[in-house]
Amino acid sequence: MPSTTLTRREINRATLARQMLLAREKTTALDAIDRLLAMQAQWPRPPFIGLWTRVDGFTREDLVRLLIKRQVVRATFFRATIHLMTARTYLALRPTIQPMLAGAMQTILKERLDGVDLDALVARARKHFAKTPCTFEDFRDHLLEADPKADERALGYAVRMRLPLVQVPAADGEAWAFPSQACFTPAEDWLGKSIALAGPPKIDDLVRRYLAAYGPASVADIQAWTGLKIDRAVLDGLRNDLVTFKDESKRELFDLPDAPRPDADTPAPIRFVPDYDSMIVARADERFVAKPHRPHVFLSALRIAATLLVDGFVVGTWTLETKKKASAVIVKLCATVPERTRKAVAAEGEQLVRFVDPDAKSFECRVS
Repeated sequence: MPSTTLTRREINRATLARQMLLAREKTTALDAIDRLLAMQAQWPRPPFIGLWTRVDGFTREDLVRLLIKRQVVRATFFRATIHLMTARTYLALRPTIQPMLAGAMQTILKERLDGVDLDALVARARKHFAKTPCTFEDFRDHLLEADPKADERALGYAVRMRLPLVQVPAADGEAWAFPSQACFTPAEDWLGKSIALAGPPKIDDLVRRYLAAYGPASVADIQAWTGLKIDRAVLDGLRNDLVTFKDESKRELFDLPDAPRPDADTPAPIRFVPDYDSMIVARADERFVAKPHRPHVFLSALRIAATLLVDGFVVGTWTLETKKKASAVIVKLCATVPERTRKAVAAEGEQLVRFVDPDAKSFECRVS
C-alpha cells in the first residue's frame, strides 16, 4: 500500500521536471518529442511553441526538418485526436491504441455504420489515399461521387479510426509545416514499415512511457490522457517495477522508481504553454490548473486555451494578436501576481512573439 504522501506542489514539480519546464533543456527536438511521448497537435502551430518553451535554442526549422525526413509524424492517436510523435513511437504504439479508436468509432457513429462493410471501406480508402494524398474533405467528396446518398461523414470518420494514416507536411511555403487542412497518406507507405493492428497491445510499455513523461499518476490520470480503458490489473501487474504514493486526496499514484521528483520548493520559471498542450489537456487532477481557473482554460467545443505558468501553476491564458506587422501576446490573468512578476511575464512573452512572428516590425506582450 502507498506509504508516502505527495503534496500537490511535489506532484507539480515532478511533472514539470519530466516536461522540461523547470528549465529549457539542451537536447534535440527529436529527443524532446520522444520524451514527451506525444504532443497534442490539433492545429499545426502549438507543437512548435511547445518545443520552443522546453528546448534550449529550438528553431522552427528543427521540427520542419524532422517532419520532412519522416522521423516525426502527425496523426490521429491518443483520445482519437491529432498528435505529433516520433515515427518510432507511432509504429510501436499504433496497434495498442487501435481498440480505443475502434471504440470511439462505435460510440460516436452507432447505427450509422449498420450495413457498412468496414473492411471493404478501409481497403478502398487505403487505395485512394495511397494514389494521391488528400484531405478528408476530398475523400468525403470521393465517397459522394460514388454514392450521393452515402453518409460521407460517418464513413470518413470510420476510415480515420480504422486506417493508419499520417499527415503529409508541405514541401515549402507553410510557416508551421502543415496547412489548416492537411493531406493524409497511408502510414505504412510514408514510413516504409508494416503495422499489424491485430498484434498484441503493449500496454505495459505505454504505461511506463506515460509515467516517464507525465507521472506520478493515478489510473484515472493515465486513462484520461491516453483515452484507453486500462484495467487496474495492468498497474497491479507492474507493481514490482513501480513505486506508489498517495496524494492529498488519498488517491493512489504510480511512478517509475528513478523518475525525477524534485523538492516542492524547486523554482519553476515563467513559461508560456500553447493551446491544447498535452501536459494540460487531459488531467484528472489539479496539479497545474486549480479548480477556480478551469473555466478559463477548458473552453466550449472542447477547446483548450494557451496558458501562462507562474511558479508552475496556471495563472492566466494568452492569445496572439497581429496588426499591420505589429505582433503582441495578450495575457489575461485569472490570478493576482506581483508587479515584478508581471514584468517578467512581459519579457518572456516578448520572446515568444519574436519566435512566432519573426518578421514583425514590433513585438509586445500586454498583461491584463
